[in-house]
Amino acid sequence: MKAVILAGGKGTRLAPYTTIFPKPLVPLGHRPILDIIIRQLAYYGFDDIVLTVGYLAELIQAYFQTANEGLPDVRLTYVKEREPLGTAGSLALIDGLNDTFLVMNGDVLTSLNYAEMVAFHRANGNALTIGIYHKRIPIDLGVIEMDDSGAVTGYLEKPEKVYPVSIGIYVYEPSVLRHIRRGEHLDFPELVERLLANGEKVMGYRCRDYWLDIGNPGDYRRAQEQFEQMPEKFLPGGTGAGR
Repeated sequence: MKAVILAGGKGTRLAPYTTIFPKPLVPLGHRPILDIIIRQLAYYGFDDIVLTVGYLAELIQAYFQTANEGLPDVRLTYVKEREPLGTAGSLALIDGLNDTFLVMNGDVLTSLNYAEMVAFHRANGNALTIGIYHKRIPIDLGVIEMDDSGAVTGYLEKPEKVYPVSIGIYVYEPSVLRHIRRGEHLDFPELVERLLANGEKVMGYRCRDYWLDIGNPGDYRRAQEQFEQMPEKFLPGGTGAGR
């Protein structure tokens, strides 16, 4: 199976860590997050992996040219964006996406079973499947419920809202690519709107496993703590957890 890892962003929210190297190379334990993701994908049967790169791309390529110890036997190729094309636009640059393929962000720590997500996608005949996580958002204030006249009808002390959010992992059918024009800047939400407008089947796949986007320093620290406590949780099958 083929997978595409989006690894071209600057990671400005994770500064200053990303001042000297790209976000996909920030370490968890002794490994960059991108190394962990590639080991996970290989374990679940993805042996052809494309990295879309941009910011400090030469550092990502240099890492995988030299970090040979224990790396799984996968084919790694690179597609470099001359200018940022968005979270969906870069897919139009990739040749050979002729069968169901997985796309994911290069800054996600998860214990998701990728093979089960692909099986769900195929079983439902989807054009696109979006990995989702039910995220709880606490509101640290008392929330007043009122009617149109201003009369108070209820009071909720520090409630929580639950929203289904995208986890940055998707399964595509090749047919989706006809909705992406080569060289066009296109972000993923715009692509979803195009698919829905054209009657394509888009479904969400609920992630019941651990998931964390390491997009800011606080979440990065949490990811480090979680990985250091249980590295085997994120490196299934003993794919180099102790190295």
